[in-house]
Amino acid sequence: MAELTPSPDVSPVSAATTNGQFPRDSFCLNLSTLPDAGNFVLKSALRSPHLLESPNGLFSSNGALSNPFKKRPRNMSQSSGTDREMSNDHTPPAQSNGTAPTSNSSNGTNTEPRPTAKKRPSTDTIDYPRRRATIACEICRSRKSRCDGTRPKCRLCTELNAECIYREPGIKLDAGDKLILEHLNRIEGLLQTNLTNGFSISSHSPAASNTTSEDFLARSSGNILHLGMVQPINGIGTWTNHPSNISTMPKTHNTAALNLLASPMIRELVSRQYDAKILLQLEMNRDPVSLSSSRGLDLSNTGAYVQAYFERVNVFYACVNPYTWSTYYQTALAHGFRDGPESCIVLLVLALGHAGSTGSITQQSPEKEPPGLAYFAAAWSLLPSVMTRNNMVAAQCQILAAAYLVYLVRPVEAWNVLSGASMKLQLLLSAPGRISPAEEELGKRVYWNAVMIESDLLAELDLPHSGIAQFEEGFSLPTGFEDLGMEAVGRDELWYFLAEIALRRLLNRVSSMLYIRTTPYSKGPAATSVAQLDPLVVELDYQLNQWYAGLPQAMQFPLDRVPLQNPVQTVLRLRYFACRTIIFRPYVLLVLQDESLAMDSSVQDNCHKCLEACVRQLEYITAHHAGHLPYLFQGALSIISQTLLIMGATMTASLSQLLPPPATMDDIINNVVLEMERYAHLAPSLRLSAEIIREAEGKRQMWLRTAGLKFES
Repeated sequence: MAELTPSPDVSPVSAATTNGQFPRDSFCLNLSTLPDAGNFVLKSALRSPHLLESPNGLFSSNGALSNPFKKRPRNMSQSSGTDREMSNDHTPPAQSNGTAPTSNSSNGTNTEPRPTAKKRPSTDTIDYPRRRATIACEICRSRKSRCDGTRPKCRLCTELNAECIYREPGIKLDAGDKLILEHLNRIEGLLQTNLTNGFSISSHSPAASNTTSEDFLARSSGNILHLGMVQPINGIGTWTNHPSNISTMPKTHNTAALNLLASPMIRELVSRQYDAKILLQLEMNRDPVSLSSSRGLDLSNTGAYVQAYFERVNVFYACVNPYTWSTYYQTALAHGFRDGPESCIVLLVLALGHAGSTGSITQQSPEKEPPGLAYFAAAWSLLPSVMTRNNMVAAQCQILAAAYLVYLVRPVEAWNVLSGASMKLQLLLSAPGRISPAEEELGKRVYWNAVMIESDLLAELDLPHSGIAQFEEGFSLPTGFEDLGMEAVGRDELWYFLAEIALRRLLNRVSSMLYIRTTPYSKGPAATSVAQLDPLVVELDYQLNQWYAGLPQAMQFPLDRVPLQNPVQTVLRLRYFACRTIIFRPYVLLVLQDESLAMDSSVQDNCHKCLEACVRQLEYITAHHAGHLPYLFQGALSIISQTLLIMGATMTASLSQLLPPPATMDDIINNVVLEMERYAHLAPSLRLSAEIIREAEGKRQMWLRTAGLKFES
C-alpha cells in the first residue's frame, strides 16, 4: 500500500511510537511514517481530546506535560511509610492554575522558606543512609493498612482483586490535577500492560492494490480500528479470559436489549423480569421455514431482479462479481437451474433481488409468500450438494443463503447456515495454497461477510462463536474484482462494504471495552465508575468521529436533521447514531442507578450525547426501512434498547431535562410502539419485544401521572 500520512492529531490510545512495540490493529496505518513521529513519547505524549483541552492548562500543544507540571518538586523525605503519609503535614497545596508549589523548585531561584512540617519523633537510633520510602497505594491509604509497595499490585490489592493505584507523596493536588493524573495513569497502564504481554507492531499495513481500498484508508486517517489488540485496562473490567483482539464480539457481554430491563427505573416498567436468553429460546423453538408450498419458478422477471440485486442488495454484501455474472447465469441456464453451485448462486441472487425490489418485508402481507421465497426454495434444494464442496464458491452460496434468511428474520437459521460457511472458511484458510489466486478476492468478500453477519447476530443473541474471527488480524480488505473485459451487469461497489467493516469492528470494540461481563451471570457495564469510563469513552468516541471523517464525500451523511434520499447514507447515519448511543450509554445507566452523578457537568454532557443519539434513531422511525434487508432483526432490537433507555430517562428529573418536551417524547415512543407491532408477525422474539415495549409505555404513563408529572388532558 502506498505510504499514507494521517493527521498528526492521532487517537489517544493509538498514538504510535517508533520502538515497534505498540500493539495496533491490522488495518491501522503505519503511524511510524508520521513526520512528527519523534514527538510520540510513550508516557507523556498521549494526544487525547480531553487532555489537550485541559481547563487548567497543564498540557502543551504537543501533548507532553508542560514545564510547570513536570517540575513539581518531590520531597523524598516527607514520608517513610503509610503511617507517615497519613500524618498532617503542611505542604502547600497546588495552585488552581496548575502551577506547582514554589518551594524547592528545580531551578533553585525561589528563596521563600518552606513552612515547617510536623514530623513524628524518630525512634531510630542508628543513622542509616537515606533511602526512598515505601509509597502506599490508595487502597491501603483508605484502609490505613501498611502497604508493601509492590508494583503493579501490592499484596492487599492482590488479595482483594482491587485496582492498585499509587500516587506521588507530598504533593497536594487540586481536583483537576487528580483527574488528569488518573487519566494518565490508566492510559499508561494500558500501554504498559500490552508491552509486557509482548505485543509488537507489524512492519506494514496489509497490502491493498486497488485504489478504492487505498483511498478509503487514506481518507480514514487511520480511523479503521485503532485498538485492534489492545487489552482492557487493569481495574476497568476484571476480565479473565479476554480475547487478544478486542475488535471481535466478546463471548460474554450485556449489550443486548433485554439486559436493560435489569436497570433501575427501567425494571419498574415491566411486570416480570425476563432472562436475556429468552429471545434465543423463542427463535430456537419456532417452526422451520415452510418451503413446500412455494410455487414453481417464474423466470419472466429475472432481468429486473438481477438489476435490483446489483443496485440495492450487493452494496450491502459485495460478494457477487458483476463482471462474471453473465458466465454464471449462462451456466445455470444450461443446467436448467437444477444443478451446480452456479445455479445455486443465481437462484439466491434472484431471491435477494426480488426481496430488494419490494421494499421492507414489514410492508408485506403476512398471508402472502415473502418475496423471493420461490427462488430461495429452489436454491435450498441444491445447497446440500453444494455445501459438501470445499471451495470458496460453496462458501459464497452459504453466505447468500444466510443473507436471505436474515431478510426473512430467521436469525437462528441464518446462524446455522453461516456456521457451516465459517467452518469451511477456516478449513480453507488453515493452510496456504487452499485458495486459488482466482478466488482470493472472492475469499475476502466471503470472509468479511461471515465476520459481520455473525457479529450482528452475536450482538443480540447468546449464540456460540464459530471461531472465524481468529483469522481477522491477518486478513486484508477487499480490493476490487478484476475487470475481465466482459459486460458487467452492475458496479462493483466497495465503499459501503469497507465502511461497514470498520464500523462493525468498532461496535465490537465498544462491546469488549464497555459491556463485557466478569462472569456469564453478572450484570451492568464492566466499567462501574465515571472515572474509569472516561478514558475509554473518549477513545471510542474519537474513533467513531474518525470513522465518519474518513467516509468519502458521496457517503458522508449530514449529521443534522436533513432528510436523506440515499438509502445507503440513511443506513450509515442510523448505524452511526446506534454506535454513539452504546458508547455513551453507561453514563445514563449510572445516573439511573445514582442520580447524584448527574450533578457533574461532564457526566450530564455525556448523558445528553447518549440521549440525543437515541432520539435521532427514533424520531423518524420509518427511516429504518432503508436497512431492513440486512439489518431488520438487529435494528429492531436496537430500537427496543434505545426506547427503554429513553423511557427510564423521562422518569428521572436530571435526565428528562436533557430530552425534547414531554409531548414530543410521548409521540416518539408511541410511534415506536406502533412500528414494533408491525414487526411482531415476523418472529416470536420481535413479538415478545413488541409486547414488552407496549407494557412498558403503559406503566410509564401511569408512573408519570402518579408522580404528578403528567396530567390528563
